[in-house]
Amino acid sequence: MAKVRNNIFVRGLSGSLGDQFVVKLDKAGRTIVGVSPTFSEHRTYSASQLDWQENFRNAAVYATGAKNNPVYIEKAENTPMNPYNVAMADFFHGPEIKALDASAWNGTTGQVIRIQAVDDVKVTQVNVAITDATGTVLEQGAAVQAEGAWWTYTTTVSDANATRIVATAQDLPGHVAQFQWED
Repeated sequence: MAKVRNNIFVRGLSGSLGDQFVVKLDKAGRTIVGVSPTFSEHRTYSASQLDWQENFRNAAVYATGAKNNPVYIEKAENTPMNPYNVAMADFFHGPEIKALDASAWNGTTGQVIRIQAVDDVKVTQVNVAITDATGTVLEQGAAVQAEGAWWTYTTTVSDANATRIVATAQDLPGHVAQFQWED
């Protein structure tokens, strides 16, 4: 794919040139020239290709409904992307929990656990569950966004049997990432 800048021969041109080239203009005003796609009428798709097509359809449905979300509108400003493109890309990239800092926690009430959660657009919530060795939940709740990508959770229960912290982060499309810390 070629990108053409300020060329008087193709400025403002869009469409196809015969069966060989496709010319389009992007949001930033750049003219993009590419080879025309060719497809066999008798092609078959593998199971993974069909899964990808279904996932892409789901992303398109999500982006159509989310393109008016102010978060996506703001993220698209001053970029070649529009809010629909930002929402579409966000659908394919779930959140990540980069770190869990439990250095200030020893199992008593009122201590802070810090979670670093990131996403390509926005992390909407982070939840924390504290369990014992058997997986029994001793306490759970929502963390509060702190500075940057960090979220904080203040413990509400004292329990010497607490050995595991499970943090989950969610983004706008509803994807969930999970991180487990064990003592």
